[in-house]
Amino acid sequence: MWFTSDNAGPAAPEVMDALNACNNGYTSGYGAEEGMARVTARIRDIFESPEAAVYLVSTGTAANSIALATYSAPWSSIYCSDDAHVEWDECGAPEFFTGGAKLVTVDAKDGKMKPAALSQILENGTQSDVHQTQRGALTITNATELGAVYTPKEVEALTQIAKAYDLPCHMDGARFANAVVSANCTPAEMTWKSGIDVLSFGGTKNGCAGVEAVVMFDPEKAWEFELRRKRGGHLLSKHRYLSAQMDAYLKDDLWLSLAKSANTAAATLHAGLKSAGKTSVHGHAANMMFFRMKRAEHQRILDAGAHYYLWPHTATLDGDPDEEVTCRIVCNWSTRTDEISAFVQLARG
Repeated sequence: MWFTSDNAGPAAPEVMDALNACNNGYTSGYGAEEGMARVTARIRDIFESPEAAVYLVSTGTAANSIALATYSAPWSSIYCSDDAHVEWDECGAPEFFTGGAKLVTVDAKDGKMKPAALSQILENGTQSDVHQTQRGALTITNATELGAVYTPKEVEALTQIAKAYDLPCHMDGARFANAVVSANCTPAEMTWKSGIDVLSFGGTKNGCAGVEAVVMFDPEKAWEFELRRKRGGHLLSKHRYLSAQMDAYLKDDLWLSLAKSANTAAATLHAGLKSAGKTSVHGHAANMMFFRMKRAEHQRILDAGAHYYLWPHTATLDGDPDEEVTCRIVCNWSTRTDEISAFVQLARG
């Protein structure tokens, strides 16, 4: 019963088969292999963006940080949700890769940035005062770190505010597939049609072994991204192993099928835990959920072999056993119905 993270799940068989198949003979490296050409063509088709520049890296941190560095000056501010992964879980990588850009957090609900809060922060900033950081870029996460999903209209509401101040807009899509399935929209509607300039398109959490794509809908800054990727040590020589994963992930809409499986498992588990009388926090939209239970209940469930995180990570089982503590539960494409049933039974006591 592994519900710690979708990172904990296995890679999809189709992805592993593709890795094995590409491990024969010789081919060009550094993204010049045939597989990368197929990936670029597939992504351009999926996103209805024939001019998009497409690059692969091995981690989400690299995808987010190099993308933001390409669109942000060292003396600028990058506006993110107060729960954003770039703020809490990337060890300063955005600041490192940008050469010092400042992350400015914006009030959010369930991880979704509030438009009014973004407007206020941008209005209070100035471009003429040398003592202040300058306005840099907007970054939003979909699905959010608290399991919510922006609709295309909600994305557009934020990007319109940002673009009124000439800010480029980035989307952290580590769980982009889950968001698209949940919102029942097209990838184009969720991104460039809603004002997103650059997307970190996740694969690792949704059935790949370790690959993320950066999709730049306007290729104007493509060369700069290539230079930053190389300089930052994220251009793989044996690039074929990234291309093979992403190629298989995109073929026949596997990426959507895997996300549907994860989202369906999460919906089933969420309903089961609610029927067991547990309190849901932040609601539920994709493949992640949060519940409150007594410390004694957490201890019993964990001792029985379940795996999940208390939330936030600073929370512990030490203290009053009757006090309620929040936990984070994440399903992945391979989550089984028997795991869900067993977990719900444990929650029932």
